Amino acid sequence: MKRLYKRIAYALMALLFGFIVACNNPTADKPPEKPAAESNLSTDKKPDDKSATEASPSAHSGGHSMGKKININDAILSELDKLEGKLGIPSLSNKIQSSRPYTKTEDLVSKKVIDQAQFDQIKDMVTIEEVKLVGEAKDIDYMIKLGLMKGHLIVAKELIDLKKIEQAEPHIGHPVEEIYADVEEQLNERKVKEFKTPLIALHDQVKAGGKDLAKLGNDFKTSMKSIEDAIAGLPATQRTSPKFALQVIAGLLDSANSEYTAAIANGKIAQAVEYQDSRGFVVYSQELFKAIQPELIKTNASIATSIAKSLADVAKAWPAPIPPAAPVLPTSEVSKLVKSIESESAKITQPA
Repeated sequence: MKRLYKRIAYALMALLFGFIVACNNPTADKPPEKPAAESNLSTDKKPDDKSATEASPSAHSGGHSMGKKININDAILSELDKLEGKLGIPSLSNKIQSSRPYTKTEDLVSKKVIDQAQFDQIKDMVTIEEVKLVGEAKDIDYMIKLGLMKGHLIVAKELIDLKKIEQAEPHIGHPVEEIYADVEEQLNERKVKEFKTPLIALHDQVKAGGKDLAKLGNDFKTSMKSIEDAIAGLPATQRTSPKFALQVIAGLLDSANSEYTAAIANGKIAQAVEYQDSRGFVVYSQELFKAIQPELIKTNASIATSIAKSLADVAKAWPAPIPPAAPVLPTSEVSKLVKSIESESAKITQPA
């Protein structure tokens, strides 16, 4: 009997000891933390305490626009136009830009850029955090920015050919004044020659009225080739891959949709520049799709057919570089067609 009491006493002492150890080690029962390397997002602070988020391709696998908030402190006008289109406020993009910097997103209200009700509609779309893209997402963003530049020049050339030099000016100015800074750092990384100089020369020619048509033509060819050379900084196999190109096309069409929405007010095309911007982006999207279409037909004929039809349908909204008296397609129809293209593309870019 004494032995039995001793065994019980020892068991109770062991239980008590285990309880004390557990209390002193509160993480003992917690599951192991996910290693940092498995995370898609890193929120380490930079030395200057400016918040930065590093995003991998999986963080942006839905395409350029999905999952990526708009940084109101440094976004180009084409990105800010998504907010303008969402709220239907003319020239909102320029107002956001001119009211920088912002210490928090709510400054849009305190600086009287928009009111509280309007902010509530877009608060999930905006940020002041710097998003650092990595991997394929960085390459996609790089080519989208260059694609926007090329789209601007495409519509500028159409207007120059129509002797609408004054209307062409902003489309030549936007690449050098807005977009170039966003790719400048990457040009060195990708060993691409700087091309700000020819862009400025072309812009100066147009601002002066483009009187020397021969020089204007040469400067235009030089600028367009410079952009194409920058695009060639990406491997040809990547640029011609349907999976990669469709994500670039989705980003360009997203910007086109936003610009088109911003262009229309009260059933009229109130902003010719935005209409023309979006036309250029769609024309270049068609060019990119045409390049990958044969390969896509071999592997996914039904998807290739569906995207081709939707692209042809959405392009009807821009019958010419000079805006029509009334929109050919309502903004809702353009958005619907763009979403259809994104949905079909996702079957390739995000296979189940």
